[in-house]
Parts: sequence; structure tokens; C-alpha cells
Amino acid sequence: MYKTNIQSIYLEKRFPLRISRGVRAGSSNLFVEISDENGNTGIGEGAPGGSEGAADIESAMKIAQEHLSQNPDFSHPVSHYRASLNNGLAPCVLAAFDIALWDLLAKQAKLPLHRLLGLPAPHGITSMTIGIMTAEEARERVQILFENGRIYHALKIKLGNPEGIEADQQMYNAIYPFAKENNISLRVDANGGWSVEDAKKMMSWLAERNCDYVEQPLVEGDEHRLSEIFQNRPLPIYVDESCRFASQIKNYSDSVDGVNLKLMKCGGITGALEILNTARAHNLKTMIGCMSESSISIGAGAALTGIIDHIDLDSHLNLNPDVAEGLQLNNGMILPDSNNYSGHGSVLK
Repeated sequence: MYKTNIQSIYLEKRFPLRISRGVRAGSSNLFVEISDENGNTGIGEGAPGGSEGAADIESAMKIAQEHLSQNPDFSHPVSHYRASLNNGLAPCVLAAFDIALWDLLAKQAKLPLHRLLGLPAPHGITSMTIGIMTAEEARERVQILFENGRIYHALKIKLGNPEGIEADQQMYNAIYPFAKENNISLRVDANGGWSVEDAKKMMSWLAERNCDYVEQPLVEGDEHRLSEIFQNRPLPIYVDESCRFASQIKNYSDSVDGVNLKLMKCGGITGALEILNTARAHNLKTMIGCMSESSISIGAGAALTGIIDHIDLDSHLNLNPDVAEGLQLNNGMILPDSNNYSGHGSVLK
């Protein structure tokens, strides 16, 4: 017999995040708790989004309540995932339940989630994201981010500015000297904000300025045009919005270097494992990203990082405050702050 609790909590951002599609200063997320009769409780989180099946928290809460009214099978996260996906459960809501069930299963086994999954310990540096802004704002932002001895080894710069690639170049150039002087890696995410021609120009330009890779250069839906920028590419290409489920990867596997999974897009840990296995089968690199999430879902994502090439799990670092705890930023890596923990290691405060 399982007891469940669902609630919404507002997450306020320290810095509003602007990408090619708009600006967000905060959001309300769905939190799901599933408890067994022995007192173990798993907790998961879902960040609503129109592309993730629930445009806002009201929709997400309603969908979650309807899901519970159908007496879902909580006996194992994989069986729950399969049935829920087949029934059309919104991926961001499914993610909250799936993360909670994996967290519960690991706590029942008294194991960290990564060990339950048979994966190496969380590892790898995370990017810290800088949203679209003016060059002057960008110069100020990097100084603020590195205040008080905080250490980041990589910055992800959001480009695809609606004002054009000249604005993109100005912003990147504002950050580039600081990054070069401090040996900080730079990555770029265009969030589908470039045309094919702009993507070609920007990739060549960025390659001359120590950029590691470009993420989602073309808008979701234009995957058939990736081949036009893949041939003779000067930088690796990753897709993000174009990669929601493992089944999509075969459609562009010969036109990208890697895929970026997000728990909110694929429905949680179960869907993420499918993406990782499929990407590996196609000899693609992998990345894990996040949306507007607290340490709850970031902790779940961190459990997978031992087998992921690039990590972008930083949204909880931009909350004021984070509503959860259990993670630490250790030399640029997102790690559990305890050596003795079970589940994904994060709890609500």
C-alpha cells in the first residue's frame, strides 16, 4: 500500500533567464511524494512546460490528480513508466512520479540511486548557464557568478538572440576574455534560434574562439536540415529540443554528434536510461540538461552523470532560495553532500 502527496512550490530565480524563446523569472513546480508502509518516502519533481505536456502548474496538478485517481501501478518504476506513457501522461508529470519511484526503490534497498542503477558515482563538471543579455550585462554577470570563491569550469552561453547574430557575437566576445584568462570552457546553446546560414556562420566564428560545441542550432522541426550544417562542421553539434525520447534519435543520428536529454522531456530516469542506451548504440555523445528545477530533480539527474559526456545541471544554483537540499558544488561538480545516503540524495527543506 502506498501513500502519495502532491504539491506545488514556487521557485524564484536569482537571475531571470532569457533564451531565444523568451524570459522566465520563476516558476511553480510539481512535487510528488510516494511512501511505503515501512516509512520510506521517494520524492520527485516536475517542471511544467507546454512542450512537456502541461503548460502551467495548474495543468500539471490536475493531470497528476487524475493520474492518481486511476490507481496507477507503483510496484516498479519501469512498469509504471511504460503504462503511463502508453496512456499519454504528460512527460513532465510522469518525470515527477518516475523520479519519486526510483528514489523510493533505492531507499528501500538502502542504496544511492546510481548504485541501484549499476552506474558509476556522480562525476563531471557542470556548465553554468548565462542567458541572453547585452555585452555589458554579460561582463557584469560573470564577475557576479564567480564571487565568494565559487568555482565553475565551464559556462554555457545562450545565443540565438532575436536581434541577430551580431548581438550574439557581441555577447560572446564580452565573456570570452574572462573565460580565456581563467581557463574556463565555453559552450553555446542557440535554442533553435538560428537559420541554416546563420548556424554555419556562427559555428565557424565560434570555432575560432575556443567554443567546445553548439547545442540545438536549428529550431525543433527542422531536423531534416541538420545534414546541411553537419558536413564539414567546425564544431560538434548536439540536439536538445529535438531529443525528447529515445525513439527520435534514429531520425538524425547521422547528422549530429550527440544528444542532450532532460528528465522533464523524456519522463524521468526510465526515459533517460533509454536515451543513453540508444545514443550509445548510435555512437553518439551524451549530455544531460535541466529546466527550471530544484535540487530534487537535479539530484536525480546527477545520479546518471557517471556515464554522461557533458553535464548542464545548474538550475538549482540560480534559485533564491533552493527549496531543497542535499547537493553540493564541489570543484565545479554537482555531487551529493553526504557519503552515506540513499536514493538521489535530495530532500525538501
